[in-house]
Amino acid sequence: MSSSESQDPAAASEAQISKKAAKKEAAKQDKLRRRQEIAAASAATANLSVDEADPLAANYGDVPLIDLQSKTPTDVSEWTRVEALGASLENKTVLIRGRAQTIRPVGKKMAFLVIREHGYTVQCLVQAQPDTVSPQMVKFAAALNRESIVDVEGVVSIPAAPIKGATQQVEIQVRKLYCVSRAVPTLPINLEDAARSEVEIEKALQAGEQLVRVNQDTRLNFRVLDVRTPANQGIFRVQSHVANAFRQFLLSEGFCEIHTPKLIAGSSEGGASVFRLDYKGQPACLAQSPQLHKQMCICGDFGRVFEIGPVFRAEDSYTHRHLCEFTGLDVEMEIKKHYFEVMDVVDRLFVAMFDSLNQHCKKDLEAVGSQYPFEPLKYLRNTLRLTYEEGIQMLKDVGVEIEPFGDLNTEAERKLGQLVLEKYGTEFYILHRYPLAVRPFYTMPCYDNPSYSNSFDVFIRGEEIISGAQRVHVPEFLEQRAAACGIDVKTISTYIDSFRYGAPPHGGFGVGLERVVMLFCGLNNIRKTSLFPRDPLRIAP
Repeated sequence: MSSSESQDPAAASEAQISKKAAKKEAAKQDKLRRRQEIAAASAATANLSVDEADPLAANYGDVPLIDLQSKTPTDVSEWTRVEALGASLENKTVLIRGRAQTIRPVGKKMAFLVIREHGYTVQCLVQAQPDTVSPQMVKFAAALNRESIVDVEGVVSIPAAPIKGATQQVEIQVRKLYCVSRAVPTLPINLEDAARSEVEIEKALQAGEQLVRVNQDTRLNFRVLDVRTPANQGIFRVQSHVANAFRQFLLSEGFCEIHTPKLIAGSSEGGASVFRLDYKGQPACLAQSPQLHKQMCICGDFGRVFEIGPVFRAEDSYTHRHLCEFTGLDVEMEIKKHYFEVMDVVDRLFVAMFDSLNQHCKKDLEAVGSQYPFEPLKYLRNTLRLTYEEGIQMLKDVGVEIEPFGDLNTEAERKLGQLVLEKYGTEFYILHRYPLAVRPFYTMPCYDNPSYSNSFDVFIRGEEIISGAQRVHVPEFLEQRAAACGIDVKTISTYIDSFRYGAPPHGGFGVGLERVVMLFCGLNNIRKTSLFPRDPLRIAP
């Protein structure tokens, strides 16, 4: 009998009660802390309310709620983006809105603010002057909470010395300052800490200093703050560009964008990694991919289709590259003679995508690299293609033994990526003709050796980002393959039936958006490229 089974029931009950009491007390303390923060914020607002005795009181203060309820229409052209602030606006009055990133009082009659809007920052000077800026206004500015949203009206000037703490090399001489939304006095994470690189932290340690390191769980718990850092802004703008480049390229090649259901009757990939649920009294699953429906669209004569949408995998994977929900970039297309036609699309698509990222996302990539240094991806104009057997042989030649009809594990993938880079000078390549045993049931076997398949994987920096193949379009053979892979044919009967009405030969592939961005930017964890990650331990925020 185990120690847990032999434990005294009364002691176990008491321990459980103590645990509940501790949890209750922790919740109580958390609620008290929040109340204190709100009270402190309210007190600060009360102390800094517009001084009626100040003749310039109308030039600053907290914006009343009634004025934020779409009370008065405004001309958007009256506002200037921080990004647009430059020397051409010297001596002109501008109106900007942004976050108070830093607040630095200098005595009672001067304060500097750095205002941030969408990654761009500008220095603002609030200085007491007769008829424009009162000492009370300087006090109001100095007492703002960081990350509060403010409206600033002022005159653009060009300082004699370069400004080190802002992206824009102009300064705003503040004439009016209003707080639109106050942040709490104490933020759960400091943006300056969250934006710090490991290189900076290590240098400080060597110099005998200790800087705050914000760990990954803390970042994800307060993700809304974490994504405000320059690197994260860059990551998700790069991600947006990847999805857009994917869409635009495929549209230019005659593909039609589709939207398939994410609630399905049976597993779309096979295996146990599926989220099962009750659908109005019937068993159902969250789609592991749009695989079945995108093939049905080919049977429906769309010819070439693609989808960008959520994909669900109930894997108990705690690795740096797996998630329970990610964004899938999926493609399916008719082929005339050979599955290489699909690989040709992959080749052109990704070379065009990489070129576009390097050309149009320089600022974002620099922002990512400043916190997470990485080398630009090396790729060829014509993507390298190797057979699975050739890849296995390269590994064998350096003493790495691989099961001939097995799959590559993570270590083997990385080693092969290293060997390919050394021999061919590329970090992006295609490995095709995989063993049939490690591919999904709908994969077409090779004509000359049924132990292999007309399938391929694509790699970036030694990690897989794409799986693709020619599909089985003969219904009788598809039933055999499904049954052999342990799939209940009844649950996918409508899928198989779609091939009974005449189906053209076809193939396709699926890409993980987050994984593409992670590897292109040389990042070490997929949670950095998932806006609100879902893994076996996280379903919030």
